[in-house]
Amino acid sequence: MRCDEILKKLEEEYPLECAEDWDNPGLLVGHRNQKIQKILVALDATEEIIQQAIDSDADMIITHHPLLFHSIRNVNDDSFLGRRLLALIENGIACYAMHTNFDVLGMALLNEQQLELKNTHVLDVTDESDGVVEGIGRVGEWEEPRSLMQAAEFVRTKLGLDAVRCYGLEQSLRSPEPEKIHRVAVCGGSGKSVIEPAIEESAQVLITGDIDYHTAIDALAQGLYIIDAGHYGTEYGFIAYMANKIRKLFPDIEIEEARIHQPYQVVAE
Repeated sequence: MRCDEILKKLEEEYPLECAEDWDNPGLLVGHRNQKIQKILVALDATEEIIQQAIDSDADMIITHHPLLFHSIRNVNDDSFLGRRLLALIENGIACYAMHTNFDVLGMALLNEQQLELKNTHVLDVTDESDGVVEGIGRVGEWEEPRSLMQAAEFVRTKLGLDAVRCYGLEQSLRSPEPEKIHRVAVCGGSGKSVIEPAIEESAQVLITGDIDYHTAIDALAQGLYIIDAGHYGTEYGFIAYMANKIRKLFPDIEIEEARIHQPYQVVAE
């Protein structure tokens, strides 16, 4: 099957027009008419992932995060980005990204399902047409209210993580009557921008990644707990989700999934 035939079907379900203006999804490397027999699905087109594609004779890598966000002035082996591009081009591997268009039309639903949220709606609206609302994240409810400690453990378990960072846990444990959490906001990846919408939606906790110290304590001051499960931790589900989607769409194409591992390790006593 040709590359452009694959992209046409994917973009029917995840249109590039649904991506944010600053984003750069789409075909970033490769020929649209090249024949694709094997696809590697990954979160990022790192050196390790590109080597995995080379070793497994993949013709295409489909990632969540774009390899290219900004214009570049040269393509050579002086930089890590140049080396990645050269490796893809020299080995005839196409590279396609599905970023905020997938965040809007796939990641939010995936996170909602992973965390068993009910009665959900869009957290941060990015588009509304013909009565259909689309956007980043979800806000919903847990059928069974949980303490913040229980909520953090639930998130850690459901996302298959070794640890999560929880802001507000100490004050929750000190309270004579710890708050029971039932209204939850979730945003895969970096969720700093959805804190205000989460507060406006009366969420008790926001589950996301990449929350810095000052942002977290300011959120707490406004009554919003934060469970930071990491950028990778909240998004690596893309790999299995998209691999299964592509298998159904293109049963004649071989699909391989990137190896799952956190990009960092926590060192503790």
